[in-house]
Amino acid sequence: MRVFLSVVLLLLLGYAAGFVLFVSSLPAPLQAPPHADGIVALTGGGERLDAAVALLEQGGGKRLLVSGVSVATTKETVGKLAEGGPRYDCCADIGYAADDTHGNALEAYDWAHEHGFSSLVIVTSRYHMPRTLREFSAVMPGIALHAYPVDQSGIDLSGWWTHPRTVGLLHREYVKYLASLVTTRLAGGA
Repeated sequence: MRVFLSVVLLLLLGYAAGFVLFVSSLPAPLQAPPHADGIVALTGGGERLDAAVALLEQGGGKRLLVSGVSVATTKETVGKLAEGGPRYDCCADIGYAADDTHGNALEAYDWAHEHGFSSLVIVTSRYHMPRTLREFSAVMPGIALHAYPVDQSGIDLSGWWTHPRTVGLLHREYVKYLASLVTTRLAGGA
């Protein structure tokens, strides 16, 4: 029984240490935005869309894909919400096929392949970036991926341990990240 309890305790300590390491290694927002052939924004927060549309308008990529949009939402609605300008009008595409991060990666791969893109800027929340890059890398190993992490309002990552809601969100994301490590390995990913 002692050995069993020791093993359980070691597993719990390893899990907790991994969680703290995961949170401490989340990417910081960039000072200078990256540039690539295309820009992919994952839905899930206005900050993501705002950052991606601004990046497109500033010439950070030739085209923008907003992936995982509800079928009830039009391109015009997204453009108004994110204050899209002339480049948005001509060069933004809306993807309705994705229901999750893996689906975002598949949708983005098809889009990048269709346009002949060899590099993408990925725009999503800081806490979501590790799993996103893992899923995207597994689906499109020949495409250069550049992270563009954004802060999401209402989520304080500087003092995350003092906010139960933030701890819960980060823990759920950590569990999903661990699952993606397994699923991408099983699928032959990176």
